[in-house]
Amino acid sequence: MSQFSPSYPDGLPIGDGWITTPHTEPVHFPYDGSVVATAPVGNVEHARMALSAATRVAADVAALPSRTRRDVLLGARDLLESVREDFERLLVLETGKPLRDCKVEVARTLVTLTAAAEEVARIHGETVPLDLLPSGDGMVGFWRRVPIGIVVGIAGFNYPLLLAAHKIAPSIAAGCPVVCKPAPHTPLATLWLVDLVRTAAARHGAPAAMVQLVTGDAAVGAVLVEDERIGAVSFTGSSAVGHAIARAAAPRKVLLELGSNAALIVAADADLDRAADAVVRGGYYASGQACISVQRVVVEEAVASEFLDLVVARVREVVVGDPRDEATDMSALIDERSTERVQDWVSRAVDAGAKVVAGGQTDGRLLRPTVVADVPGGLELWDEEVFGPVVAMRVVPDIDAAFAVANDSRYGLHASVWTRSLDTAFRAIDCLQVGGVIVNEVPGFRSDTMPYGGVKDSGIGREGPRFAIEELTVTKMAVIKVGV
Repeated sequence: MSQFSPSYPDGLPIGDGWITTPHTEPVHFPYDGSVVATAPVGNVEHARMALSAATRVAADVAALPSRTRRDVLLGARDLLESVREDFERLLVLETGKPLRDCKVEVARTLVTLTAAAEEVARIHGETVPLDLLPSGDGMVGFWRRVPIGIVVGIAGFNYPLLLAAHKIAPSIAAGCPVVCKPAPHTPLATLWLVDLVRTAAARHGAPAAMVQLVTGDAAVGAVLVEDERIGAVSFTGSSAVGHAIARAAAPRKVLLELGSNAALIVAADADLDRAADAVVRGGYYASGQACISVQRVVVEEAVASEFLDLVVARVREVVVGDPRDEATDMSALIDERSTERVQDWVSRAVDAGAKVVAGGQTDGRLLRPTVVADVPGGLELWDEEVFGPVVAMRVVPDIDAAFAVANDSRYGLHASVWTRSLDTAFRAIDCLQVGGVIVNEVPGFRSDTMPYGGVKDSGIGREGPRFAIEELTVTKMAVIKVGV
């Protein structure tokens, strides 16, 4: 018996309507494996159909008045607000994340839609002083921003609603049609969001095909990103897949929000109680399945022993269980394969001399929140993105060594430093090789209106409605000879 009955039509939202697919697949509740609902499975022909439909409406979408683009986004926000509790419950079932995390996801999605609507009024250009050279005398020059074209938005499974909103909302604000491809594990919330956006579009005279969705395998994704008609690809997911997309999409623009192994640095002068709370709060939210969750903890030697004791004590207080229960802090990973991979990485670290000081065991489908101390480099648990409820710790002699250890990574999305010293805080901001430095808070802090993105293998480009709109528009220069 399915646990969710969709209120949107059957099939895939392609073109002006919904197309029934010949195949469907069950979506499973990660906590117990039960079936949440069935989802349509698209194919390469559906992808081609969506791209053709987007091409047909691209000029119309680009020509939509600013007020219409704003009204569509605000209308979608209002529709989502009216069913927010239903979305929260669906996200719990689809992702297996605790209810408290799913409440935050819906709230952040509402903010993202609102912020994108507000940014519509701030898409502008500037005049250019062409007469800096004599050849420019009598010339008037100005530039403005125009839509980049069709956007392909591909999102990960961990935040299916929010990540889709960060693809859809800036695209609409910029005047671009968008074709979404959700993760196979979690298509339902994105399907519903697309339905709400298309409903809002219809109410304001905008074409439904400005937002479409196609599900399916890697072949479907390849058709979407390789098509010469697209203007940009916005992808959130693993580094390996992101790199492949960048190669396949070239020379079209790519925005890549990729992996990370976020570091949390604890200076000797830090508030250790608050820092320990941050490790637990930042390491296990969304069951550790967040690209900026705490993974590597780097502690100055002078406070390392005391700090480890504080963290271990707090880990014992983490409530692990049914994600539908509001008291639950952490639950199952997206599937059993992910759980087995994380366990394997922990085992390899132990074989190399690391010590499990908290957790490490499973309880049915649940992996207990885990802390592993003295993790050497050269292992997946330290070098790669664990994407699970495991925090790895290492002790260093001083803050300079801590900065060096944090930077010794192919990733660079977010990092945090805990200190009472303003000097240390600004040194961290200056020298940490990441897209965002968070002082005295978890590295997982993100306001959806700030520029968000990484360096190195953590990606290229920035999200946040204002910054994504800039990425999804191009400057067009106008030069006018006066007096002719």
